[in-house]
Amino acid sequence: MTINSMTGFARATGSLDGFAWNWEAKSVNGKGLDVRCRLPHGSDQMEIQVRNLAAKTFKRGNISLTLSVKESEGRTQYRVNRELLSHLIEVANEVSHTTDQQDAPRLDGLLSVRGVVELAEEELSDDLQAERTAAIIASLENLLGDLAAMRHQEGERIAAVLKDQLSRIKELCDEAEKQAELQPKMIREKLDAQVAELLESLPALPEERLAQEAAILMTKADVREELDRLFAHVEAAHQHLTDGGVIGRGLDFLCQEFNREANTLCSKAADIKLSRIGLELKATIEQFREQVQNIE
Repeated sequence: MTINSMTGFARATGSLDGFAWNWEAKSVNGKGLDVRCRLPHGSDQMEIQVRNLAAKTFKRGNISLTLSVKESEGRTQYRVNRELLSHLIEVANEVSHTTDQQDAPRLDGLLSVRGVVELAEEELSDDLQAERTAAIIASLENLLGDLAAMRHQEGERIAAVLKDQLSRIKELCDEAEKQAELQPKMIREKLDAQVAELLESLPALPEERLAQEAAILMTKADVREELDRLFAHVEAAHQHLTDGGVIGRGLDFLCQEFNREANTLCSKAADIKLSRIGLELKATIEQFREQVQNIE
C-alpha cells in the first residue's frame, strides 16, 4: 500500500455554456479529518456531496475546499434599486440648495453607492442547475484525485527520510549495545577506585560487601531491556512503512515508545560515551517524530 502525506495543494477549473468555476484545495496536518468548505451563495445543497467525496478520498488532514464561480461577461446582468436611487436623488436635491452646485452629488456618484446597482441572479431551470452541479462535482473529483497524487508523492519522499532515520536509530542502538557490554567492567573499576580512596581512612571492607555493591550498581545500569525494546520498535516501524496505508497514528505511538526507552537509557548510562550515544539517539528520534507528524 501507499504512504501519503497530509500536506498538498491542487487547483481545477471548468466551464459550461458561459458559466465558469475554479476549485482550490489545500491540505495540512491534522489529528483527524477536518473538511472545510467555502462555497458561493446558493451552493449549500452541494456541501454534503463535497464532504462525502473528501471523506472517501482521505482519512486524515485539515482540508480546505474553495469554489468560486463566474458568469461570462455577456450574460452578466445588473438590477437598479430604483427606490433607493430615488431616495438618494431627493437627498441630493435638498443638499444642492445649501451647498455649492459644484459640490452637489452627481448621478454616477449616486450609482456607485452600495446597493443601488446589484448583480441580478439568473433564474436557472432545474435541468440547467443540475447540469452545472454535476459538472462542478466531476471537476471536484478530478481535484481530489490531483490532491491525493500530490500527497502520495510527498508521502513517498517522507517515507525515504523515515527509513534513513530508522537506520540511524538502529546504528545507534548497536553502538549502545556494544558500549553497554563494557559497563560492568567500568563500574567495577570505578567502584574499586572509590573504595581505595575510602580505605585510606576507613577499615577494609569485606570482598563480599564490595561484590554486593557492584552487583547493585550493575543492575541499575543494565540497559539490555531498553535496547531490546528499541530494536523491537525499529522493526515495528519498518513494518508500518512496508504495509503503508493510514499509518501516521501508529508511527506516532511508536515515537512515544522510542522516547521512553531512550530517556531510560540515558538515565542509566554509567559512562560519558553511552550518554552521548543516548543523546544522539534522542535527537534522531525527535527528527523521526517531526517527519511522522506529516504522515496520514
